[in-house]
Amino acid sequence: MPIYALGDREPTIHPDAYVHPDATLIGAVTIGAHTSVWPRAVLRGDYGSITVGERTSVQDGTVLHCTQFHPTVIGSDCVLGHNTHVEGATVGDRCLIASGSVVLNGAVIESGAVVGAGAVVSFNGHVPARRMALGVPARVREGHEVPEDMVSGIVRLYVENAKVYRQQLRRLD
Repeated sequence: MPIYALGDREPTIHPDAYVHPDATLIGAVTIGAHTSVWPRAVLRGDYGSITVGERTSVQDGTVLHCTQFHPTVIGSDCVLGHNTHVEGATVGDRCLIASGSVVLNGAVIESGAVVGAGAVVSFNGHVPARRMALGVPARVREGHEVPEDMVSGIVRLYVENAKVYRQQLRRLD
């Protein structure tokens, strides 16, 4: 897997994490225990740092970046869907950032919140705990509280999936 230091900035990957061989980690990136990083994900900690908590799934094609003013912090027990882009934002624990969504600099997604597929959370945006944000630009859906355990099944699935990949993935070419 392509893992790169940039000057003195080096990725730190917990030994129980799974990083697919086609994912790329550069610079100040920290990956927590039982977290999985899937094919074509790019985590580039060049200007600042990226921290991903435990049991989080960073799915295929996801881009995590940071700025010199805003680190990227992803909590534990999160799912970052396929082709998401999170840059210089803070995502709390137990969040779902659904496929194709974008969360930009200075945004805060509180614990248990959901950013819907294709949504764009603008600069310094905010999604309160256990709320859902939909659309472009993303707006919090009023009168709807996200169930507390909404992503727990997906989190468990990807922790198990990473174990299978660690044991059984074989390149054939």
